[in-house]
Formats: sequence, structure tokens, C-alpha cells
Amino acid sequence: MCLIAFALDCHPRYRLALIANRDELHARPAAPAGVDPDFPDLYGGRDLQLGGGWLMVSRRGRLAAVTNVRVGLGSQPMPRSRGELVRDFSRKESTAADWRQALEPRAAEYAPFNLVLWDGSSGWFASNHPRFSAHAISPGLHAMSNGAFDAPWPKSTQATQALAHWLHSEAAGDAGMADVSALLSALADDTPAPDASLPDTGIGLELERRLSPPFVRDALYGTRCSTVVLVDDDGIRFVERRFDASGTATGDTDAWLQRMTT
Repeated sequence: MCLIAFALDCHPRYRLALIANRDELHARPAAPAGVDPDFPDLYGGRDLQLGGGWLMVSRRGRLAAVTNVRVGLGSQPMPRSRGELVRDFSRKESTAADWRQALEPRAAEYAPFNLVLWDGSSGWFASNHPRFSAHAISPGLHAMSNGAFDAPWPKSTQATQALAHWLHSEAAGDAGMADVSALLSALADDTPAPDASLPDTGIGLELERRLSPPFVRDALYGTRCSTVVLVDDDGIRFVERRFDASGTATGDTDAWLQRMTT
């Protein structure tokens, strides 16, 4: 996943509202959003190559999402999959603060990652690049892509603006009935950013351009799905739209997950 924007504890209805795009190789096998076969209280997409997930929620009121950190063109295989971080946190009961503390000794075993954690009460960010670091997330609007947390990348700024506008619109009604079409449309924007606003992550200007819009349209590596997550006191709404290698939508999932009381 390469773009996440979210509003934490800053809306009268939603404790958490999140939008995201997952960018990945189209050939990498993945399961669409659904109930985890091993942990029935978990919901999200699953990576079928190494296990784990990129964005998962729990009916107990937890969420985790991960992106890679872009560090040049080369990538070194690491012993553990970043996707296991998402699945492991989502199924546990420890606080986000305690879980990230337990992560620190093994963080170097994963390829560079950015990780958002929410335990139902507090949010935390963790990364292992260039070294392990973590901090609590303050209430408000935030975004994360493949660079630093809240870095002003064009796609991150677009996503937070779209989310803020939606939250102040009439579309942001009851979570179960809210009209999320404007959020999905914002995530589908494939307009490249101006060169002057592009980050320099060591991959060259041409590739920076191709990866700059919220929606990456590419036959080999591009946006595989867009997701909207809305959390209120009663439950979690999880909307996913999937795309093929041409960027054509191939299916939608729209689920309401009743919050578990125990």
C-alpha cells in the first residue's frame, strides 16, 4: 500500500476515518477484502504469497496498515514479511504502545516499512528506516505514503484535502449509509504531480512522475485496490474497490462489521 490518509479523533461521528490505495505488482496473488480464515474477528485483504495483509481491522476495534519506504531502486530480501506486522497487531489485544515496544527488537528483520496502528483508543506510528522509531499520533488529519510520516508529498496532500472536504460534507452521514463515492473518486485520480513538487527518493525523475498521483496506472506495478474505512461507536464500515492491470475496476466490497463488546 502506498497511500494512506486518515482523520483521528477529530470528527463528531467518526473515531477514525481512513482512505488508502494499495500499490503492488499485479501478478502478486492476493485475496480480496474478507474475513480472515484463521482469525474470524479480522477483516481485510490478504497477501497470498507471504501471508499477512496491507490493511486490516478487527471487530474488537483495532486497525493496522503498512507501506514500504522507498529507498532507491534496489531492494534486499529480508527474512520477514511486512504484511505479518498488520495481521499480528490486528489480532492481538495489547495496546498500540506496548505492541510497538515489543516490535523494536525485531524491526530490522523487515524491509523498510511505515506502520500505522490504532488500538481503539490511541494511534501510533512506527518505522524501521533509517532506524527504528515510533511516536503517538495526535488527533487530526494525517497522511503516510512511502516517505516520512506526514511528509507533504503531492498525493498525500491531495488525499488529506479530499478526506477533510468529505468529512465536512453532507455525504459523511451515518457510517453504514454514508456516500463514499467522492472518496473513491479522489483515490482514482491519476494526474501526475508537477515536477517541482516531486520528492527525490533515488528512483529517477521519470519513475517519480509515474508514482506521483494517488492512483498509479501501470500494467506491471500499480494501484490494486482503494479502501475506505469508517469507524464509529457501533462498528466499522470497510469498503474496497479492486482494479486490474489496466486500471479497470473489477469488483467492490462494502461490509459493515458490528463491534464486538467482549
